[in-house]
Amino acid sequence: MTPEEILQDIYEKAISALSSSVIADPAIRERVEYVCHCMSNRAGVRLLMSCLLGKLDKPNVDPRKPYTEIGGSDCFSGRTYDERYLTKFINEHRLPVNPTTAFLTPTLRNIDHPLTAHRELVGRPRDLYRNTLELLEDVAEQRVAADVLFVEAVRVLLLMRDEKLARMTSLLKALERTVGALPLSSEAIVTLITQHLACKNASRLPVLVVAAAYEAAGTRLAERMLPLNSHNAADLQTGSSGDVEICLVGENSVVTAYEMKMKRVTDDDIDAAVTKIARFSNRIHNYLFVTTEVIDPIVAQYAATFYEKTDGTEIAILDCIGFLRHFLHLFHRIRTEYINVYQRLVLNEPDSAVNQTLKEVFLTLRQTAESGE
Repeated sequence: MTPEEILQDIYEKAISALSSSVIADPAIRERVEYVCHCMSNRAGVRLLMSCLLGKLDKPNVDPRKPYTEIGGSDCFSGRTYDERYLTKFINEHRLPVNPTTAFLTPTLRNIDHPLTAHRELVGRPRDLYRNTLELLEDVAEQRVAADVLFVEAVRVLLLMRDEKLARMTSLLKALERTVGALPLSSEAIVTLITQHLACKNASRLPVLVVAAAYEAAGTRLAERMLPLNSHNAADLQTGSSGDVEICLVGENSVVTAYEMKMKRVTDDDIDAAVTKIARFSNRIHNYLFVTTEVIDPIVAQYAATFYEKTDGTEIAILDCIGFLRHFLHLFHRIRTEYINVYQRLVLNEPDSAVNQTLKEVFLTLRQTAESGE
């Protein structure tokens, strides 16, 4: 069978076994549950699936050797299986796994030795990597068949997917019941998003706060937003000028760039922005930092000194909530459109950028606010 056929066979077996585990050994079953449910780091489950697919495609390889740098006839390229086959499989079945390869994460990059259970990978949580390597050892030592372990992993992921979809459906239905109520005021929306920003792992949200403003009011401003880059993509890697890039309608040159910070903006941040601005042939009119922390007035003054030095690019630091409050009052009549766009952006982000908990928290906060509870 081809890798695609192997994956289809695994999926069909997992679907038919949804109601009960296919693994008899409780220790192995517990390890699979841990790796699949570890939401703080999804690299483990992709590593496991890649190695199992390699083993099923080429039975003579060692599942603990997913790096060709190791050498020998029993090693293979786990990254190839991950990127070439697993990505499509994961996306097709909406499995709750990171959309990108596990082999580019710092912990799994540049390894030239087998992933045996006695080795300790430097990454967090430690138990994730320990359990993943022990599962690979279980297959290598024939304590469990690769296909059985793969079916169990996919079975658990499918259950997680269905549970997540059920929760989201329930939350969205609860929100629908508030339709017809008095629209949230601008200040109520500010409070709602302030609460959302205060949650853990919210570093992507300031980007969406600004992006939602331009999606909601872009036609009124005669400006449009370029597609957002992924959460973990560096500006140097993407060639972008900032986290949110704004062009005039009908043009492709960036006139306003936003860079989000969930910390204080420093002089070094300003200097880096000036270097970035100099790389672009077109003149950026505004380079704006949006921060969730206190703005240092000395740094703000330093930023203002670059207007003439950059031949007309204004660098400024904005408070995230201040930006939101001013926008909502300036465009008061589209405040409901704004919150709808923000919600859509939040829900459409991959879980690696806005995790499932953050998505559910927002829907709960909004439902509570709109119902007046």
